[in-house]
Amino acid sequence: MDVILLERIEKLGQMGDVVSVKPGFARNYLLPQKKAMRATENNRKSFDGQRAQLETVNLEQRGEAERVATKLDGLAFVVVRQASDNDQLYGSVTVRNVAQAITDAGFTVESKQVQLARPIKTVGMHDVIVKLHPEVSVTVRANVARSDEEAEMQAQGRRISRAGDDDDDDIVETPFPSSFDPDAGDDSEQSGEDVAGDAVETDNSDPEKPAE
Repeated sequence: MDVILLERIEKLGQMGDVVSVKPGFARNYLLPQKKAMRATENNRKSFDGQRAQLETVNLEQRGEAERVATKLDGLAFVVVRQASDNDQLYGSVTVRNVAQAITDAGFTVESKQVQLARPIKTVGMHDVIVKLHPEVSVTVRANVARSDEEAEMQAQGRRISRAGDDDDDDIVETPFPSSFDPDAGDDSEQSGEDVAGDAVETDNSDPEKPAE
């Protein structure tokens, strides 16, 4: 199906380009999202008459997107989720969750502007692309953690160990020496008997022999 693009579409073309796409892609995405129109003769004439206005609107929208991009690019947004000891989430973080976290921080972002190859399913820092405009994209970070405290530590490049201790904490030394044997109690009793036996056998003098 031939369509006229009403905005820049990555890997497809610029505004005003007439391109051939699969019918399903056109009907399910390009046409309902008003990103393109069918390339009929009437639509071609209509687009040519509105092109200057469309380009002006596009420039204004791009300028606004660039201003937002300077504030948004590189920021991290916390998403708190329950997770197992091996950092696997009980569920996942979707584009909707990321968009909500960004919106809660004071930016206006819709779910369709957030791009994830797949839902996030692990604790950690994850790069996420946000498309503010067909020609303007930024990268933000989703800080997925079990709590705000853990998120703060992750933002500092630190992680919580599976035991719940900060990886940067000093290792607590064991109160026992490395050679400590938990079964030594049984041996000590035997050792005591051996010592006692040795003590009895130390006097080897003949009791019938008079002292000199």
